[in-house]
Amino acid sequence: MLASWLAATAVLCGLAGAKRAVRERPASRLGDLDRDPRPPTVPSSSRVRRLTSGTGSRAGRRRRAAVDAEIPQLLDLLAAGSSAGLAAPLALRRAADGLAGPLAEELRATVRAVDLGARWREELHALAARLDLPDLRRTVAALTRTESLGASLSQATAELAVAVRQARRAATSERARTAPVKMLFPLVFLVLPAFLLLTVVPVLLTTVRSIG
Repeated sequence: MLASWLAATAVLCGLAGAKRAVRERPASRLGDLDRDPRPPTVPSSSRVRRLTSGTGSRAGRRRRAAVDAEIPQLLDLLAAGSSAGLAAPLALRRAADGLAGPLAEELRATVRAVDLGARWREELHALAARLDLPDLRRTVAALTRTESLGASLSQATAELAVAVRQARRAATSERARTAPVKMLFPLVFLVLPAFLLLTVVPVLLTTVRSIG
């Protein structure tokens, strides 16, 4: 009797546990469905770096273009300072004070580095390498060459300013000559069809209606 009573008790306990498991299983499944197993979408650091670098590159191109536009004025100021008897480093310092753009900021940073003990030739070459502008490289080369050889800085910078302006005028003229060719595609495929629709088509429709 005792053995049968224990067996019946064990069977009842097993059935109660099975019923409890059946009742709890749907709730746990709903809880699993509520929880999204996928981690939240976070932009990767490489993508963020690509977006940041793209924006920075566009800003850098605009800044380099602004610096390049100020180079002829820098050459004029260097020629004027040298004609007044200033040495190349001091003429460069005065030219940086006379400019008012991104090139002035770059030159003032170079002058501050020289005041702190850096060599001005090395700082100028580093500036030219960082901005990577051909006319600025030629300006730095003229500055360092005249300082090392004792040549006339005013003559060198004046001749370089004339050459830079002539080259830029030639480039502008070349772009002006190629402009009609670039305008041919929108003129033929965009402007001309619209002109025909507005002028020729109404005349044709009127003529057809009058004949009919």
